[in-house]
Amino acid sequence: MAKRTRRTKKVADNLRILYEDNHLIAVWKPGGWLVHSDETGDKPLNEFVKDYIKEKYDKPGEVFLGTVHRLDRPVSGVVVFARTTKAVQRMNEMFKNRQIHKTYWAITMKRPNPESGSLKHWIKKDSEKNMAKALDAPSNRSKDAKESTLDYRLLAQIGSLPLLEVTPHTGRPHQIRVQLAKIGCPIRCDVKYGAPDFHADATIFLHARSLRFIHPVKKEEIVITAEPPKDNLWQQFRHLYRDGQM
Repeated sequence: MAKRTRRTKKVADNLRILYEDNHLIAVWKPGGWLVHSDETGDKPLNEFVKDYIKEKYDKPGEVFLGTVHRLDRPVSGVVVFARTTKAVQRMNEMFKNRQIHKTYWAITMKRPNPESGSLKHWIKKDSEKNMAKALDAPSNRSKDAKESTLDYRLLAQIGSLPLLEVTPHTGRPHQIRVQLAKIGCPIRCDVKYGAPDFHADATIFLHARSLRFIHPVKKEEIVITAEPPKDNLWQQFRHLYRDGQM
């Protein structure tokens, strides 16, 4: 077996597997990690998962792993990959047809008013700036803007920290970040969308809490849940989700 580098060994050995079978594998993504490679050249999460599979199952040659969805780099939480071409195709269709229920948690700068509701905007992506803009309505100048909807509700508030549960119904670029900012509730440390302060490690307080879907092959319901990072702000709510209150 090929000798692993110190960094590969450190990360692969500490990879947090949330779910695994012959068709799918779900892992806990730390904030600050890429899901898939980009121009930075940083090693992404999918490559570390390949390392894990290759070593655990002593697989010769290249390991197949399909990316079926992504999280923004500064976001933590559940990421699921497909281990077979059949699973890739079926998971892609399920995401496309909105058959996968996604739940996020966000610590925001401000308590929303009202405390729960639905948001509908049209999101236009600026690829050069890697930013998105939420519009109240489409216009002739933004014909490529895409309809974006989500539901949110206040789960808890401790001091000046509101914790929201967010359920996106579409999967637009930076959707949750830009839609919450649009209603005056930017996510903490998300300076790109209006938060005044940034986190030292460039992460933001948005966490992909869970995915719920029907398994593409086994046809049984799967619920995959990830605890938030061990950060001081997230820890303020730890007693609630550890005690099963959320």
